[in-house]
Amino acid sequence: MKHLGKIAAAALIALGAGTVSASADACSGRSHDTGTAVGAVGGGLIGGLATHSVVGGLAGAAVGGLAGNAISRSDDCHRHRVRTSYIGRDGHRHYRYEYR
Repeated sequence: MKHLGKIAAAALIALGAGTVSASADACSGRSHDTGTAVGAVGGGLIGGLATHSVVGGLAGAAVGGLAGNAISRSDDCHRHRVRTSYIGRDGHRHYRYEYR
């Protein structure tokens, strides 16, 4: 348990370094910081607990941050804006936009 604090600190350091590259993309214009952060923390914990070392935690955080960023970008770019319409009670056509 005394190594858990070191692993958590290493994961936070890697998280700070990993979120620098999580910038907005051309597909949606949104950043992917959340996916990078979740991947870095999860990878850091898994890597640290699997290897019982700080180096393993840092490597896991780096790989997890990259994977989380890639997954977040992939999910975001595969969503498309679709226009649907319906006729309301007033007899007029109304439009709404959905992401699918």
